Amino acid sequence: MEENKEISALFHLIDDPDEEVFNLVSTRIIDYGKGIIPNLENLWENTVSEDVQERIEMLIHRLHYRDLTEELTQWNNNAHQDLLTGALIVARFQFPDLVTAQVYQEVEKLRRNIWLELNSYLTPLEQVNVVTSILYNYFNLRGAEIGYQNPEEFLINKQLEAKRGNTIANGILYLILCELLDVPVRAINIPHQFVLGYFKTDYDFTRHVENPLYKTEFFIDPMSGQVFTHKDVENYFKRINVAPAASYFKQLSNKRVIQFLMEEFSKCFTDEKNSYKQKELLALSELITIEEKPDTTDTDTTDTTDPENE
Repeated sequence: MEENKEISALFHLIDDPDEEVFNLVSTRIIDYGKGIIPNLENLWENTVSEDVQERIEMLIHRLHYRDLTEELTQWNNNAHQDLLTGALIVARFQFPDLVTAQVYQEVEKLRRNIWLELNSYLTPLEQVNVVTSILYNYFNLRGAEIGYQNPEEFLINKQLEAKRGNTIANGILYLILCELLDVPVRAINIPHQFVLGYFKTDYDFTRHVENPLYKTEFFIDPMSGQVFTHKDVENYFKRINVAPAASYFKQLSNKRVIQFLMEEFSKCFTDEKNSYKQKELLALSELITIEEKPDTTDTDTTDTTDPENE
């Protein structure tokens, strides 16, 4: 952006010790939009004071954040919320200059490799085995427990780069690939876990009067791709002493998946220096509107396990 007299005057006031003056200056700079970022970066490079550099960095962050807010709002209002786009919005919170083309290329390579192995004669378990084999064996993706000291393990760009992500990031990548390939795998709401379920092909995701447990073939742990049976999940509920209500087996929408990612990612920034990031991520997550559906199936499902698994 061409630096005019006002911009020059505003830049000279960035180091003003009066917080009220600085807040007014900040607001006016932010009003210029992200086009002023190169000017701020140039100012940062020619500034000796670390305190002023920190103020400039915060201004640049606020400009990126405003841009991200607008993009997330548009994504939320779309007729369909693409999961990959949502994951990239979260990644760009931490890496605002992220070049997304490389991420799209990596995802497309994975999609194509899986597609070449899929056919209409495969059973549900065989379909999932293909996805799992390509992702965890061929691509060599590794999983990790959720650790809030490792923020990069939440982000799809770093996950693809390092071939390592936590349970949530790996689950989202798995869901993205299944969505692209029309494999009916969805995230479900099992307590304290991020678990995927393979839904029978005749399950109508637009209806909310069917008990989803009856329509789930099996479950997938996205950390490793391991498949769990109904019996395994029933035993988990017994272990945590929670009745397996039908609501725990309903699919999570793409909106809710990205909202959950933001909520968990925000927990990486609880220290005083970065607490503003936690507040911003939670504010972003609140921009996502989740439509509540009437629940007519929230009953105990303890006795619905396949007898063969007894």
